[in-house]
Amino acid sequence: MSQEVLYIGLMSGTSTDGVDGVLANLAEATRPQIRAHVSLPMPERLRQEFLALNLSGPNELARAASAGNQLARLYAAAVQDLLKQSGVTAARVRAIGAHGQTVRHDPAAGYSLQINAPALLAELTGIDVIADFRSRDVAAGGQGAPLVPAFHEAVFSSAEIPRAVLNLGGIANVTLLHPGRPVRGFDTGPANVLLDLWSKERTGKDYDAGGRWGASGRTDPALLESLLRSEPWFDAPPPKSTGRDLFNHAWLARRLAPFQALADNDVQATLQSLTAHTVAQAINRYAPETREVLVCGGGALNRALMHELERELRRPVYPTTRLDVPVQLVEALAFAWLAQAHELRKPAGLPTVTGARHRSVLGCRYPA
Repeated sequence: MSQEVLYIGLMSGTSTDGVDGVLANLAEATRPQIRAHVSLPMPERLRQEFLALNLSGPNELARAASAGNQLARLYAAAVQDLLKQSGVTAARVRAIGAHGQTVRHDPAAGYSLQINAPALLAELTGIDVIADFRSRDVAAGGQGAPLVPAFHEAVFSSAEIPRAVLNLGGIANVTLLHPGRPVRGFDTGPANVLLDLWSKERTGKDYDAGGRWGASGRTDPALLESLLRSEPWFDAPPPKSTGRDLFNHAWLARRLAPFQALADNDVQATLQSLTAHTVAQAINRYAPETREVLVCGGGALNRALMHELERELRRPVYPTTRLDVPVQLVEALAFAWLAQAHELRKPAGLPTVTGARHRSVLGCRYPA
């Protein structure tokens, strides 16, 4: 049996609902093997602080530093859970890949900002930490996002089948894996970010579990057309990426103002259709030869959205569980893989994805 090569990956995404973590064996002779996994809810006060830090406000530098320390402690709790589950000691883990919480993303202005405290995480866990994954690609003129297509290529590519891997987190992004062609990838638009906003505002629930509330409504064609027509970003060609800087409460409120007579569940159904339509539009426009779509992220648990995607795409749509990677652990596993890629000096910043001038090794190391 080959010796285990152990890394931890930690992810807290645009939805700000919690932290997912995996302990993975990334030995070269095997496919990535998840030894342990954990999901911890984001404390509500910290979640609200991250959402507030998406916008300018009083004393935001000190608040951001404090939020980073709180996140590091939550990350450290996830690490301890992973070690306890697996019976692995910290000394056996090569490194932790910790993305942090993105609060501002503007690669055209030369930055993408993740709140994090990787030095504190290294101190708390006794394990080296790899963080700051976006900035090297941004420095090379790239979008710094999406980060995971190189990982998708390593784990999900097929020698025969042109595939797309669709991540439905707060933002939807797609990786195009076509045999004989360089990997491509880009954001397609909002996924859970708007659905969760509307659910919280109208029902008090953080998300629409299983898409049941949205499924009880009907898509309003006029609202869907207005959402698509009013946002130029949807028609911009790749490379492109986005986040809460664009798709936020203010964006949604402005566009819903003329449609106040609509039932709340009809709005939810229409926002779901917006995600399905923009994903299908992107794949049909830039990769029409795609034969199947693998879906991961929290949105893969939204049954109504998955059915609508299959109707819009007119292709088989499968959860990544079909290839033995649970849908909610793909991104955490990706950051374990990215930590190893950093250590191996393997470029994971791909110009065909981000538009950067050259390939880049991503991340910065904080020794324990």
